[in-house]
Amino acid sequence: MNVLVDTSVWSLALRRRDASSGEAAELVELIREQRVRMIGPVRQELLSGIRDGERFRILRERLRAFPDIPLEPDDYERAAEFFNACRARGIQGSNTDFLLCAVSDRRSLALFTTDADFAQYARHIPLRLHKAGGRRP
Repeated sequence: MNVLVDTSVWSLALRRRDASSGEAAELVELIREQRVRMIGPVRQELLSGIRDGERFRILRERLRAFPDIPLEPDDYERAAEFFNACRARGIQGSNTDFLLCAVSDRRSLALFTTDADFAQYARHIPLRLHKAGGRRP
């Protein structure tokens, strides 16, 4: 199964001091298996805030190995449904979080994240989370 990777995992893997974490190792394995998927908002989050122009260019070039999943109106509408379903239960989340959930659901992708909020979302919306070290089908 292909895996949609959240900003939190990419950020962990890209920081030198955290690059040896289990999540970073799992991301490397997913990349080797060509199972990583990305959406534009994650790409934007990863590139935002990089002050050094050369570091920005290097990361941009490396991330281009992972084409964006094209987003469609249904993705945004489903994200709003998920936002509303969770909010009705007192659970807050960002628009990007719920967009990730919607894309994951509609395209039958597991979502790989270190953000604990997604476990809360998964209690109320259809969301399959990928765990580091978990064997894949």
